[in-house]
Amino acid sequence: MNKIALCLLLATAALPAAAAPSNDAYRSAASAAETRYASDKKLCAAESSSATRMQCLRDAKAEHDKAMADARKIATANGGCAECGTVLSVAQGERKGKGGPIGLIGGGVAGAVLGHQIGSGNGKTLATIAGAAGGAYGGHKIEEKVRSTKVWLVRVQMDSGQEKTFTFTHDPGFTKGDLVRESGKSIVRQ
Repeated sequence: MNKIALCLLLATAALPAAAAPSNDAYRSAASAAETRYASDKKLCAAESSSATRMQCLRDAKAEHDKAMADARKIATANGGCAECGTVLSVAQGERKGKGGPIGLIGGGVAGAVLGHQIGSGNGKTLATIAGAAGGAYGGHKIEEKVRSTKVWLVRVQMDSGQEKTFTFTHDPGFTKGDLVRESGKSIVRQ
């Protein structure tokens, strides 16, 4: 009985040690892939014709993608986690706001007032109507712009091979190459 307990204890203690090399193996393979890609891009830049340069860059990117996929397979096969991944890019963007009745009505009234000052007779009526329509459209667009918000889009290559994008309303502080893990509908550092 004591031998069985000792074997179980040793097997349990070996599990965390086996998981650590998978991350180290992944980091090593990913680092080698990035180094090779940087070297390949320099070689491509030395090509004489633009067509040859572009083909060289496409080939280098394909090799890089294959090497990164192989690195992810190493991590997953050696106890990697399905919720883990590597940040591919962080981009700042703008989420379009929604225009409401305030911009529409305010712009329409302002456009109608300006349009009413042009022409006389039927021309004045037509200018008022056109001013109201143009003002309503402009007011709606202005309100959309005023209500827009900044967002940060973080693209992550998961160890499983799937690519996901996570949206943040504040700067998440991630950079390309950071190792992350899914937590709910967001990500955190590993």
